[in-house]
Amino acid sequence: MTKFRDFSLLALYCGFIFWLSHQPSLPAPMWFEHQDKLYHAGAYFILAFFTWRLLIHFISNPRHLAVVSLIFCSLYGISDEWHQSFVDGRSSDVLDWLADTLGAAIALFILYRFTSRSRFR
Repeated sequence: MTKFRDFSLLALYCGFIFWLSHQPSLPAPMWFEHQDKLYHAGAYFILAFFTWRLLIHFISNPRHLAVVSLIFCSLYGISDEWHQSFVDGRSSDVLDWLADTLGAAIALFILYRFTSRSRFR
């Protein structure tokens, strides 16, 4: 049951990112230049958490778990940027993808570093 729950949460969150990316614009106040990179990093920080939660059911080695999770999040970021290139009012930006990947990497580093290693023994 927890695998199904974790899969569902990841799928719903991926759908939420897709929906946000499909909007012509997002109503966010601009306080400083490039703040959208923080939004990207934050969104993919959360995505990495959900990815880790699902993949922990299938991958027991923590390094492999972190690497596979990062690859998934980065590839999803690439697909998200490609999707945005077809949406009126949106554009694709490699710096957004880098922010996505960095946000995921930070989350995965934290999860890797602070998750109880006894779980993997």
